[in-house]
Amino acid sequence: MTTRHAVISGASIAGLSAAWWLRHVGWDVTVLERAAAFRDGGQNVDVRGLAREVLDRMGLTDAVRAANTTETAAVIVDARGRVRAELPSDGPDGATAELEVLRGDLARILLDGLPDDVRFVFGTTVAEVEHGTTADDPVTVTTDAGQVLHADLLVVAEGVRSRTRDRLFAGDGEVDRRALGVTMAFGTIPSTPSDDDRWRWYNAVGGRQVHLRPDPYGTTRAILACTSDEALAGRDRGDTLAVLRARYAGAGWQTERVLDAFATSDDVYVDDLTQIRMPRWHRGRVCVIGDAAWCVTPMGGGGAALALTSGYVLAASLRPGRDVDTALDAFDAWMRPLVDRIQGIPKGIVHFAYPQSRIGLAGRAVADRILTSSLLRPLIARFTRVADSDRPLPPMPDHVGSTGR
Repeated sequence: MTTRHAVISGASIAGLSAAWWLRHVGWDVTVLERAAAFRDGGQNVDVRGLAREVLDRMGLTDAVRAANTTETAAVIVDARGRVRAELPSDGPDGATAELEVLRGDLARILLDGLPDDVRFVFGTTVAEVEHGTTADDPVTVTTDAGQVLHADLLVVAEGVRSRTRDRLFAGDGEVDRRALGVTMAFGTIPSTPSDDDRWRWYNAVGGRQVHLRPDPYGTTRAILACTSDEALAGRDRGDTLAVLRARYAGAGWQTERVLDAFATSDDVYVDDLTQIRMPRWHRGRVCVIGDAAWCVTPMGGGGAALALTSGYVLAASLRPGRDVDTALDAFDAWMRPLVDRIQGIPKGIVHFAYPQSRIGLAGRAVADRILTSSLLRPLIARFTRVADSDRPLPPMPDHVGSTGR
């Protein structure tokens, strides 16, 4: 039997999960990555819900647990750093999850767990995709370096602003981008004696937030998040930092520390939060997964868990004897309810999370105390249980051929 070949564009969590599971069931796998080398670094992600079972089946749970960020709790603080409320972190899926890890560390663990015969091509992107004339024909992928690859499946796992997705799904309504009106700037900053093992979250008037979170490397991960009608992603670094400094003038707490550190940090990343919604995640022999298909943003949470789960479900759907179109329909049908539940951010949540006025901020403080009280704590804990389902994971077909391990 001819070994099927998958080309995966994108070497972050979704792409690596797909590579792991497709190779596990016997596919040949080639991974294309735009970056010149594997990308370490990044902010906190967590493994929640069904993704914990996926990780267990990969045999990687202990490795992820060992790479834990060291974060133990999540608290909301005032301008003097005093705790106003503590978010539920009980159980594996609390505000601080049991498996809390940096994005780059999780991706590195997945990479190291791959068989040696999964091929990687760094510093390249998909330039052209040609579908066959019949349903049985392979898809032909040409890279920007001129390499031509013939594949039984192209998996697009490039991220929220995927250019390949936008080229291949360019029809009316095929890609719905929903801007949430929130900009986040992420970066690594030096630790100070005032830092501890908690995620500290501060709200200021004007729809501004400051977050400080511990990491396992003796530094601190910082986030500036604010409501904004002005897109900052992709702009010049100096211009972006100047806009943030003006935007955060007088915000209080440790804002100035973060801004000063961002000026010299080498990993500052800015994103204008945008949900991606697609009515169909595949066409022919092309499938879109991860943030490229359904970006839920940090407001929804669970993006890494969905990415891990999607690789498993994709491989399980592509079982031997099932044609690709039927398999990808099955993948869509299984993943859709999981994604829809997370993407359904309640109306008004941005206004609640980012108060604009002093009255709004005071109201938010009262709400925080009530919602995190012992009476309502179990109810609030439900909102952190994302990427979970009462349905069992679909069965994985038996291994086909050697995985090269």
